[in-house]
Amino acid sequence: MNTKRSPSSPPTLPGGLPQEIPLFPLEGAVLLPGGQLPLNIFEPRYLRMIDDIFSGTRMIGMIQPMDGAGGNHPNLYSVGCAGRVTSFLETADGRYMITLNGRRRFRIAQELSTDTPYRIAQTDWDAFDIDAHGDKSGDNVDRESFLNVMQNYLDAEGLQTDWDEASSASIDALVVSLAMGCPFAPNEKQALLEAQTVEERAACLVALMEMSRGDENGGEHLLQ
Repeated sequence: MNTKRSPSSPPTLPGGLPQEIPLFPLEGAVLLPGGQLPLNIFEPRYLRMIDDIFSGTRMIGMIQPMDGAGGNHPNLYSVGCAGRVTSFLETADGRYMITLNGRRRFRIAQELSTDTPYRIAQTDWDAFDIDAHGDKSGDNVDRESFLNVMQNYLDAEGLQTDWDEASSASIDALVVSLAMGCPFAPNEKQALLEAQTVEERAACLVALMEMSRGDENGGEHLLQ
């Protein structure tokens, strides 16, 4: 059952995590812990949301609508990622240009009924407790094989990268960059988001990148 509440600053848990978080649904965009996501905010309801969070945690929950659902109140995936606003610029025409820093993934416990024009959910952080304690599983990824698959994929897609920077980056950083930036389908992006560990996300990435040429020849996406 939904709970009625006002948009006052939400209570926080130890570590500064909010018990409730405003939601920003955006298809095809995922945020991961440690990632940086630039956003161009122009809808009045989300301009209001950004104004409101500056009196509290400065966090919003990036989350995807399901099945390409449109309208003002689409069904949402149950898992998103909290991001904190780390840069802010207001343009002459009233838009907000912000950057989110990914902090920690959450599962929606329940969506609240509020007086705000944007949606707010109670957060369940326990399912992704690994985000709070450090994930060392990237050490298990075969770096050479991963870079080889990555290079083949980027070449096939006609995407450019700085290979000097890529070759010196950690597996963790590469996985975050590819998962957030590559043009995968929304459900594939969601699978990358929900992968528990860096190692599992890297394996999912490799599968998606290796399947990409099949799509060019009329094949289907790996994840349905």
